[in-house]
Formats: sequence, C-alpha cells, structure tokens
Amino acid sequence: MKKSISLLVAGVMCASFLAGCGGSSASTASEETTGSSAASEAATPEEADSSATTEKADSSVEAEAAGSEIEKLTVAFVPSREPEEIITATEPLKQMLTDELAKEGYKVGEIDITVGTSYEAVGEALSAGTADVGLIPGGTYVLYDDGCDVLLTATRDGLSIDSDAAKDWNDQKPTEASDKQATSYRALMIAGPSPKGKELAEKINSGESLTWEDIDSANWSIMGSSSPAGYIYPSLWLQDGFSKSILDLSHAVQSDSYGSAFARLASGQIDVLCTYADARRDYEEKWNSEYSMTNSIWDDTAVIGVTAPIYNDTISVSKTSPIMDDAFKAALSNAFINIGNTDAGKEVIAIYSHNGYQPAQSGDYDSERAAQLMIQSMNATP
Repeated sequence: MKKSISLLVAGVMCASFLAGCGGSSASTASEETTGSSAASEAATPEEADSSATTEKADSSVEAEAAGSEIEKLTVAFVPSREPEEIITATEPLKQMLTDELAKEGYKVGEIDITVGTSYEAVGEALSAGTADVGLIPGGTYVLYDDGCDVLLTATRDGLSIDSDAAKDWNDQKPTEASDKQATSYRALMIAGPSPKGKELAEKINSGESLTWEDIDSANWSIMGSSSPAGYIYPSLWLQDGFSKSILDLSHAVQSDSYGSAFARLASGQIDVLCTYADARRDYEEKWNSEYSMTNSIWDDTAVIGVTAPIYNDTISVSKTSPIMDDAFKAALSNAFINIGNTDAGKEVIAIYSHNGYQPAQSGDYDSERAAQLMIQSMNATP
C-alpha cells in the first residue's frame, strides 16, 4: 500500500494568448472637395446608416480601451524566503509587468507586491480577491483551487543530483545547478551540526537505515501544512518509511520561513529541517555571514531523507478578483512568460529558484491532490 501510494504521488508529475483592438474614422474627403454644406444635408439613407455605424464602432473602441485600464494589480508571494529579501528582489518586477501588460493592451496604474505571513494566508487572499495574482506552490494551489485558477508552472534549473538515496546527496556534494530545465524538484530532510544531527548523518553515511526512534528523538523544523517541501512530502516520506506522519513527531516546530529554519539549524535549536532540494545553495553565503558558522553549509549539514519528486510552483490568479477575466488572464500569462525569457526577468524570479514559465492546467496538479488527500486521511482524528 505504501509503495503504491508513493508511486501514485511520483508518477503523475510530468505534465497563450492575445489581445488587440483597432478603430476607424469616417472619411470626409468629398465634403472637403466640394466645400458644400448642402452635400452633407443631402446624404442618402445608406450614407446616414454608414455614419451611425462608424460612430457606434468608435464608441465600442473607446469602451474597450477604458476596460483595459487596471487601477491596481496585487501580486502576493509566499514566505519561502525572508519577506524583506523577496520584496527587495522583486521590486523590478513591478515595471517589468507594467511594460509587458502594456504590450498586451493593458494600462496598469499600480502594481503592489506583498509577502503573505504564511502559505495559507496567500491562498486565503486569492480566494477572497484581496490578492489578484499569487506565486504559490502546487500544494497551496490545490488546497485553494476553489478560489483560484492556475495559469503557469515554473521551470527551474535541474540539479546535479536527483537520487532517491540520501547518501548519494552527501557523497556527491555540493549540489550544483545543471543546464537541464526541470518541472519538478525534491524535498530533503537535512540534519545540522548539533550532536543529534551529526548522529543521524553518521548512520546514513555509514549505510545504516534510520529507525523511528532515531527520527522521533530529533528536534524538527517544518513549514505550514500547505507547503509541499516543508510539510506535505516529508509527511509522505515518514508515512512510507515509518507508517508515521509529521503530527507523530514529538519535537516539531513550525518556522515562518526557510531562512529562520536554517538559522535555527545553525544555532542547534533544531536538529533536522524539511526544505526544497536546492535550499542549501540559496543559504550557502548566509550560513557564514549571517548565521556565523565557521564551516561551509555543505560540511555542517547532511541529507538524511529524500522525497518523491514534487511538481513545480504555480502562478495562480483569484477567481473572485473583479479584474480577472479571460482576456486579462491571457495577458498575464504572456507577460510572465515574456519576463521569464529575459535575462533581467530571470534575475528577478530567481528568488524563487524559477527560471521561466510555461502554460499549466489544473490536471497537472492531480498528484498534489492525491498527496493532500493522503495527508488529510493521516491527520484525521480517529
């Protein structure tokens, strides 16, 4: 049963648009040629009908142009990095989106970028319509898909390691980017430099298997319940290996961001954290500069568990936002795809380890739905 569930989660993993308007104006060439007002008074019924049609067409164009003005667009990010870091890194996105949407025929007055207090807070904001666009993981999307639609899936750089075995990640460290683009990623359980963390790492690196007693004796950092890498897939890993879930851990604390989780790992407040596979690359510099560690993050940490692949993050939009019609969704899709195809755009979206975007559909995330159902079943009160 456990193996079939893992296969279900892993197997579903492998999975534009327009605008334009024109106008016309009535010709008055014959009147200018004759200079006679009588010519106008003597217009035939057909000419009168033509003039009325032209005026009506002009009025439609004006109405359509007015409808292409967006007073404010709110884009919400989940707190997978420090909120201030996300806000600073994505500041250029405001002008990029403004420029790209203008090419699609939309004049946007203001773009507001926010970072939610949690993954769930962003999902709730999309459902309520207080956020128009959300850059959210697949797990958050499927929890809130009654209130939001998926537009795009992120692509990201693949990694030099993509193994189910934790020891391989330690033997082949450091993890590096590859030139192959990927639409899925792994979650890792990473042990830190605390005595318990080193004990768990030593067992893995010597080829031994961890027991539930090993796992449960450690202090863990987890993320919110809709985080794929910080909660959902690690819980599935526990279920598959030990018939347990995150709720069964005796010592687990929820971190508000991966940055705070790594700070806790460095200080020894926790022994193990759950995170996305390339997180150590993102926090490599901070490990020494902000967390005051002497050794490199690769020497101080070790992988003790690897999850099944997770389908990439989404760009999703609110179903209740008054500005979100089909035409604007198409314009947004084109805008984000175009941004992801530029060097400047890639630099901005790299804050989320995104490298570009491709069109998505709800069915791409059926594996996430299966995972969510299993989590709900495991967490249900008997």
